Amino acid sequence: MKHALLSGGLLCCTPLLYAADYTNIVLINLDDVGYGDFSCNGAYGYTTPNIDQLAADGVRFTHFLAGQPISGASRAGMLTGCYPNRIGFAYAPNPNSTFGIHPDEMTMGELVKQKGYQTAIFGKWHLGDAKESLPLQHGFDEYYGLPYSNDMWPFHPQYEFPDLPTIEGNEVVGYNTDQTKFTTDYTTRAVSFIKKNRKKPFFLYLAHSMPHVPLAVSDKFKGKSEQGLFGDVMMEIDWSIGQVMAALEEAGVADNTLIVLTSDNGPWANYGNHAGSTGGLREAKACTFDGGNRVPCIVYWKGHTKPGTICNKLSSNIDLLPTFAEITGAPLPNHKIDGVSLLPLIEGQKDANPRKSFVYYYHKNDLEAVTDGEFKLVFPHKYVTYGAYEPGNDGQPGQLTNAEIRKPELYDLRRDPGERYNVIGQHPDVVQKLMKIADEAREDLGDNLTRKKGTGRREAAKIDVKK
Repeated sequence: MKHALLSGGLLCCTPLLYAADYTNIVLINLDDVGYGDFSCNGAYGYTTPNIDQLAADGVRFTHFLAGQPISGASRAGMLTGCYPNRIGFAYAPNPNSTFGIHPDEMTMGELVKQKGYQTAIFGKWHLGDAKESLPLQHGFDEYYGLPYSNDMWPFHPQYEFPDLPTIEGNEVVGYNTDQTKFTTDYTTRAVSFIKKNRKKPFFLYLAHSMPHVPLAVSDKFKGKSEQGLFGDVMMEIDWSIGQVMAALEEAGVADNTLIVLTSDNGPWANYGNHAGSTGGLREAKACTFDGGNRVPCIVYWKGHTKPGTICNKLSSNIDLLPTFAEITGAPLPNHKIDGVSLLPLIEGQKDANPRKSFVYYYHKNDLEAVTDGEFKLVFPHKYVTYGAYEPGNDGQPGQLTNAEIRKPELYDLRRDPGERYNVIGQHPDVVQKLMKIADEAREDLGDNLTRKKGTGRREAAKIDVKK
């Protein structure tokens, strides 16, 4: 059952808002972009001038963590303000998935609908591909894009483009074999949405499919970078962001629009020259070392963000929903969420530190690490490592293998963001503090590694794929 606050009667009674009374929101979420993939973060062989300008005008978060280091779970957590395992999400839903976002969870779209916002998503959804799991059933007025990742077809990996179901609204409108059009198509629709809703409050979620493999770029940027196809794709994504920024200016709404740019998880590093950069962080996508979880995040809000600000406070994409709630005045859901508002950090409030800790879950429900923003305690677990073999090349992946942490390890992230030097013997007080945080998380969310069930988890929606 959907939240009573979202009923049509209430929305019809919502008063018309004016420019001085509301803030539009543009959330741009990239796919598999690593911490080092913007030129303002040290990228080589191409530049991202529009992204760099956004960072120069706004706040660059340097310790921003995805809810999980994998796409579907990360996006579910971001859109609901919850650790993904709280709402039954692990891994990423495949085509014809047997689970999806539960109708009782409140998404960002439903959140701002309470305040009369127009809402749209263009790009990758990945919270389930059954009709009941698609965006129009979860707070969005418009949807165009892919229901899951652009590589999800039989016999992956292969370099030929697959037949992917492009969805508009609730219906499949074609099977797209030409991924070179994705970035431009999503951008064109985003610009149109901004123009169409320039006199209304709006929430735009632009969820690019790139630079997830298989990479594809339009003729506008093909061969333009010194880093090959990956650099070309990043240049086109930067172009897209420039188009959105220009559309906001042309529509006269740039002054009252909050813009957030981030990524769902770290790069898929075994794809070599078709993958991004972690910026020196350990491991990559699908690992709870920070190469998998720590992602770029830039926030710009004219009159609220101080130009060129760097924020190194602990934060997460699960914090965006309560941030949007505080900015728009929309009520939070009546069930428990895990996010905290980042508004004090966005506005540069001195000594603000809204997120005190973060727990790194992965797989079905494994608590693999915990941090207080300065130290990170890693628990015994097995993980996929990217360091045992050389990476792949030109769209083909390199070989992966498993590694194992056998005893707890402690890393001082202030001095060792690459998590290379175990200092657990030097800080028993820190270990005790982080163990307490972990124990509290296990009581609430459970932990398969220690066989804790937990009391605070909710189920994802179960999908009957035989329908």
